[in-house]
Amino acid sequence: MSFDPKPRWERRKDARPQELLGAALELFVEHGFAATRLDEVARKAGVSKGTLYLYFESKEELFKAVVRETILPGIVQSEQLLAQFEGPTEELFRVLVTNWWNMVVDNKLAGLCKLMFAEASNFPDLAKFYHDEVIDRHEKMYIKLLERGMNSGEFRQLDLTVMPKILAAPMVMLMLWTHSFCVCEVRPTSVNDYLKSYMDSALGGLLCTERARS
Repeated sequence: MSFDPKPRWERRKDARPQELLGAALELFVEHGFAATRLDEVARKAGVSKGTLYLYFESKEELFKAVVRETILPGIVQSEQLLAQFEGPTEELFRVLVTNWWNMVVDNKLAGLCKLMFAEASNFPDLAKFYHDEVIDRHEKMYIKLLERGMNSGEFRQLDLTVMPKILAAPMVMLMLWTHSFCVCEVRPTSVNDYLKSYMDSALGGLLCTERARS
């Protein structure tokens, strides 16, 4: 691992936005959106509050940048995988779920999901942004996945108006649990067991009867 001996405030200018985004992500997840102060973000990133305003004009814009720089690359990668994958849809489903966990859920990014559920009603503009940039695109991926399976005869005919939300719900629950009650569990949940049971159960309801029995 390389070490930069220069103080943070002496590093090249283009390094500062990433440091600010990293600091903001940690504080948003730890304190929530409302309680996070920009002076705390600047201090954690090792810059002045004035420097922060050179890059982000408000806390709302900083939050949007955090989402775009951290969560959206994972969505783009999943969308590309969905478009290029050539194997069975069942296998594609398992790969997408596993990749999504590795890229987004199994780190601090999952805390943004908890933040939005907790504070959406107080910040409707941010809630709308998060819905359009993250939730809606994720649901559209599920729809394309399900359409792929139905068109190939692998999946039974499904109601695409509700099924994406039903498939997303267990993953959302896992994200919320990871950043809430997980800290006080007497018997910690095995993520691998959870994901395997989730995928097996979901596919049991998605696959055509003949395939599900095979």
